[in-house]
Amino acid sequence: MSHEYPNPDPALPAIVEGNGRRHVRLVFRMLGSLLLGWMAIWGSVVIVGKGLVPLVDTLFHPGPDVLSVFRRSCIFLAVTAGYWAYVHWHEKRKATELRLRPAPLLLGGASGVALIALPIAVLFALGAYQVVQFRGVSSSLMGVAGLLVIAATLEELTFRCLLFQVLERHWGTSIALAAQAVLFALQHLENVAQGSAVDVATMLVSVTLGGLLWAAVFILTRNLWATVANHAAWNFTILLSGVPLSGIEDWRALAPLESRYAGPDWLTGGMFGPETSLLVIATMSVAVVLLLRIASRRGAFLAPIEKKWQEP
Repeated sequence: MSHEYPNPDPALPAIVEGNGRRHVRLVFRMLGSLLLGWMAIWGSVVIVGKGLVPLVDTLFHPGPDVLSVFRRSCIFLAVTAGYWAYVHWHEKRKATELRLRPAPLLLGGASGVALIALPIAVLFALGAYQVVQFRGVSSSLMGVAGLLVIAATLEELTFRCLLFQVLERHWGTSIALAAQAVLFALQHLENVAQGSAVDVATMLVSVTLGGLLWAAVFILTRNLWATVANHAAWNFTILLSGVPLSGIEDWRALAPLESRYAGPDWLTGGMFGPETSLLVIATMSVAVVLLLRIASRRGAFLAPIEKKWQEP
């Protein structure tokens, strides 16, 4: 039995070839944008740290405390200006995500505290964490708070403002969400370099959820400072409780509470701290699902740019 098939459209190979070339151009354009943005943000850090600060130290010899405040302030201003310049000159648009909006800022900070303070309070109530002593509030906490704000600003500029938005324009919101969250988690591998395979796996799950959480906040607000406030408040709340912050022990001595673990690692979070506690992972999962559902209902998810060019 013979079958007759309709003749294919003679223009189809040219269309396929044209779409392929267009896709390659989009990928290279995306990678170029990411490289330029990364250079604008982190190049600003290098210029301040390796150029401006040593110059000021040589010329004026300020004390270490003054120089430290100067360094942090300049890094904060420089990375913000660097990102603005990238958006203004390369993307040729207004950097609306840099606008200071008090209501989202305050809501972002308050929700960041609540999201982590509630499960930590439960862990203390269950006896998984125990207070050894109350040290009182140290004046050094302000300096640490400043560092946490700068660190959160750098991470949010890099992963949410730059990486997420560039990927979102080319691949759509859903793929951009997943990609930036995984890359954000991989950046934290060094924090569990001495841990077991279980420590690494749990950290990757937890920090990936963190990346999804802060991306969800960014999608809903499209504002850097609301996301930074949520992120920095989350980190500072962990620090105040006297347990490890993302596997970092350096600042525990400055916390008002001296705390210790009294429960299993799956509940306390082990070496990485409460962020890898099963209770915190469950809390983050619920928050991510709720925020992304709200974002989806508001029509905040964008389609990939390639869909605009699909042939009928």
